[in-house]
Amino acid sequence: MIDPRLLQVVGDFLCPYLHAECPALIGIAGSQGSGKSTLAQYLAATLGGVSLSLDDVYLTKAERKTLGRTVHPLFETRGPPLTHDLGLLDQVLEALKRAGPDSRTPLPSFDKLADDRRPQNQWPVYIGKPSLIILEGWCLGAEPEPQERLAIAVNAMEREHDPDGVWRGAINAALSADYARLRSRLDALIYLKAPSFERVLDWRCQQEAGLLGVNAIDADRRKALAAFIARFERLTRWMMQGGLTTSLEIQLDDSRHLVATTRERPIFET
Repeated sequence: MIDPRLLQVVGDFLCPYLHAECPALIGIAGSQGSGKSTLAQYLAATLGGVSLSLDDVYLTKAERKTLGRTVHPLFETRGPPLTHDLGLLDQVLEALKRAGPDSRTPLPSFDKLADDRRPQNQWPVYIGKPSLIILEGWCLGAEPEPQERLAIAVNAMEREHDPDGVWRGAINAALSADYARLRSRLDALIYLKAPSFERVLDWRCQQEAGLLGVNAIDADRRKALAAFIARFERLTRWMMQGGLTTSLEIQLDDSRHLVATTRERPIFET
């Protein structure tokens, strides 16, 4: 259940963006398990908007294998910048911006169990003109790290699998290029800030337990999830330390309840 105070704050924030001639593009960023997907879907349903996720425009399995072979093996695993098809996302955003009352806009869909994008004939279709376009993603809005930060591995995974910094350097370059262009398209960015990176693993494990219909996952599965989110640790920590400029930052507690907010002048203009 979403904290009602959080919904009130976000709803008030979004009021000025509703029902513009061209629908505004609102970003929601936050770590794994922070509730950004649930919030985006709720807002789209209640405000007459459409919800998109960076998770649904991952490169196909074959494309990521090619990326792993030509750039760095870690890119075979979905998640970090460079593993998204931002060209596809641009096409969908443009179609939604131009949509009329009778338009039918296919929305990309990714099957995480199969680890591949679904065929287009299985994509959901949005009908009509949205009042808002809500795009959520864990790394949405992240800015490049200073070069001196890249020289230091943040965890054992980076020390073992990226000792020369090729993987993290390629991610940083992407944040300066295609992902910067995506940032510039946002009319506003909402950031759900976790209390700590350590809490992110707990949240991710809670998500997994919910998907499996159990109260808690076992130790082996928790260990596997910890290894998976190690790929997200660098940017998650960087964003928590201020590595993005937000329009509305919402500080969460351990239970994902609103603790405090920081509201700034919208810095993305289209």
